[in-house]
Amino acid sequence: MSAVAPARQIVSVPQAKRHAWAIALIVLIDVLALELSLLCGCLARYFLRPLFPISLHAAQYEGLVLGVLTLPLAYFWVGLYPGYGLGAVQRIRGRVLATFFVFLLLLVWNYSVQGHEWSRGVLLLTMCFALVLAPALEAPLRKLLIARGVYGVPVVILGGGNTGALVVDTLRKESDLGLVPLAVLDDNPLKWGRTLGDVPIAGSLSAIRAFEKTAKVALIAIPHLDRARLTGLIESLSFPSVIVVPDLFGIQSLWTTSRDLGGVLGFEVKKNLLVPANRVLKRTLDCALAAPLLLLAAPFLVFCAVWIRAVSRGPAFFRQEREGRNGKRITVWKLRTMYADSERALEQYLDANPGERLNWLRFYKLRRDPRILPGIGWFLRRYSLDELPQLWNVLRGDMSLVGPRPFPAYHLENFSNGFRALRASVTPGITGLWQVSTRSEGDLKAQELADTYYIRNWSLWLDVYILLRTLDMLLTPKGAY
Repeated sequence: MSAVAPARQIVSVPQAKRHAWAIALIVLIDVLALELSLLCGCLARYFLRPLFPISLHAAQYEGLVLGVLTLPLAYFWVGLYPGYGLGAVQRIRGRVLATFFVFLLLLVWNYSVQGHEWSRGVLLLTMCFALVLAPALEAPLRKLLIARGVYGVPVVILGGGNTGALVVDTLRKESDLGLVPLAVLDDNPLKWGRTLGDVPIAGSLSAIRAFEKTAKVALIAIPHLDRARLTGLIESLSFPSVIVVPDLFGIQSLWTTSRDLGGVLGFEVKKNLLVPANRVLKRTLDCALAAPLLLLAAPFLVFCAVWIRAVSRGPAFFRQEREGRNGKRITVWKLRTMYADSERALEQYLDANPGERLNWLRFYKLRRDPRILPGIGWFLRRYSLDELPQLWNVLRGDMSLVGPRPFPAYHLENFSNGFRALRASVTPGITGLWQVSTRSEGDLKAQELADTYYIRNWSLWLDVYILLRTLDMLLTPKGAY
């Protein structure tokens, strides 16, 4: 059967001129952030003069004003401009590596050419500010450009089956990837004229020619297509970029590299958590952050403990045995947010509200939980501050800052043995991918998917991303109860 002509009404995608302006704005905001970082670095070093005497003159740093402008070139080199197809974790990794590399070059330049004219303290402080200010200013701008529909590259998807639907849904949810679905093509005529999500199925695969001028990426989402036709299809596509989604669901997706094995295509899957050096690095990060955080949190913990005792009789801290790494039993500490007879109150509430029992069995959370202490209990749980005592668990080595949450036994019993074994292979954490993705609104399936993704795709960059998202979630506690 002949192909149906592509639909005229296609979802809007960024026009070429608007796209160019969007990228220019991102580069400009990075330039402003970098120069602001230099200014903050100089000011911070100036105020440190009483401790570390130094002579600072504006003329000294005229060259450094130009030096930090090499950073956008490094960002371009690692693919941050325009950054299409890069997730948040990969952008963090690229930005950190590029920043360290450029400031290492500036340090070498200072010693070999400038004659130590630039202060090492100014260079170090500027680098630290650049690592914070550049992404902090760029992220909201990117979100604004995405919301206005001026950031992204149009993508045509080949395959209107389950895989194609998954791709469309993912690209819609992960809009910061910058891959904007333009149309879907499928050889099944019964699907023509319909939509996948909000993306039209515009005809058969042979209609791909009509999109060569409008789309920049062709994404093949037909995992069961025979090898000969797949090869021919890839060779016939005239697109700057062709992405093939293979039938490899269930394995990790980050840090997977293609390898040419003498003409044979292979995928190298790096098991990062099995590398001893990575476990040492993760433990070092835990201790370096948990120790000062616990010291800073100590006065707040004392204040909360007094408030809890004033509201309810009983200990201010709650402890419970949970499953740690390799099935080891660990004692997890929290600030008490519930009444002492919480289990009896829960059963009475669920018996009186049968509909709520279904929510409890699905989420193990209740929006109107009768066990929660008034005032202090709701406050601590809403901002997840009741888990601050677990910083002590981190220092003990029972937990990590980031990892799957150590669930109670009644919660774990609802997961499969395979998933429980996977969770037990890593150290549990205070925060995790599930918490920063859906928080209390995620059911058991969402929890399993998020924890599985984290364990299979772990890297230091993923931990940094989750920690940054955790700060954002604490400031805007959507979905917490």
